[in-house]
Amino acid sequence: MLLRAAQLSLLGLAIGSASVFAGTAQVAERQDVTLALANDLLNATMAACHADNRTAVAAVVDRGGNLVALQRDDNVGPHNTIAAQRKAFTSLSTKTSSRVLSERARSNPEAENLNTLDELLLLGGGVPLRVGDQVIGAIGVAGAGGAEIDEGCALKAIAKVLPSAN
Repeated sequence: MLLRAAQLSLLGLAIGSASVFAGTAQVAERQDVTLALANDLLNATMAACHADNRTAVAAVVDRGGNLVALQRDDNVGPHNTIAAQRKAFTSLSTKTSSRVLSERARSNPEAENLNTLDELLLLGGGVPLRVGDQVIGAIGVAGAGGAEIDEGCALKAIAKVLPSAN
């Protein structure tokens, strides 16, 4: 009787384990931005802006659009903090740079309504972070002196921190 109970327990354990392993096949494994990566990107972004005697705000969001980290220079207008985060979110959402999206919205009447979405900011300075064919997050820069300069700071940082990723 004791042996039979032990066998049934082992059988139940084996069946339960099999269902756990079968269930994990339905769980997606994805690369994402870590705090360490975000900080490295922000440090490199700020250094790139400072090399051109620019001050800025830079924000990194993860693949879910959540703010991971943000750095802001002294004396940068407070609106730039929100702009940097929204530029990053825009690039993540659309998987393209916010500058390119802005140009498309201006040149394509069917896309111009994108500026009505509060979460998106159609200004250059947001760049998606790619690893292989996946967008794992994005970086947004604001306040450095214009869309092209903002984007340039972000691109220099990505080239330094994730050189083979983008």
